[in-house]
Amino acid sequence: MDGDVRLVPWGEDDFWLLRRTNSPEMTEHLGGPESEELLAGRHRRYAGLSVGRMYRVVLAEGEETVGSIGFWEREWRGGTVWETGWAVLPEFQGRGLAARAARAVVGEARAAGRHRWLHAFPATTHPASNKVCERAGFTLLGPVDFEYPKGHWIRCNDWRSELSGAAGSGREAG
Repeated sequence: MDGDVRLVPWGEDDFWLLRRTNSPEMTEHLGGPESEELLAGRHRRYAGLSVGRMYRVVLAEGEETVGSIGFWEREWRGGTVWETGWAVLPEFQGRGLAARAARAVVGEARAAGRHRWLHAFPATTHPASNKVCERAGFTLLGPVDFEYPKGHWIRCNDWRSELSGAAGSGREAG
């Protein structure tokens, strides 16, 4: 493992990163690449999130972008939780950067308040993303069927991190 990371809020000029992470190898556990139209819509949502936030993951030493991560609201098991997801560019994988970014996004979600839990839902067939959850301190709750993208069901592991001190608003799912 090498290098610390920092999170840079998603900006209008970050569309290139969505294109880079939209390759067949990067999306094999997510149902495959999206069309240019869907990517453009995703970029608009990322740039305009009013609840939650998307980030570029940047090496702390310098400005090199290594991937993306974020958190957003999701209805889950009768309540509202934060959900997180990430992508690390192939040339930076295997260095522990995703786990560092996941720990940083836990801190961001905690600071945002609102919810007690931050969940991640990596495919059960994706050992690297499940290892990220473990290394970032998430607790494995078990396998679940999860819809992503809309209309595509995959078997995922439900991992969660408690955001101690977060003031919940309404019913909180565990």
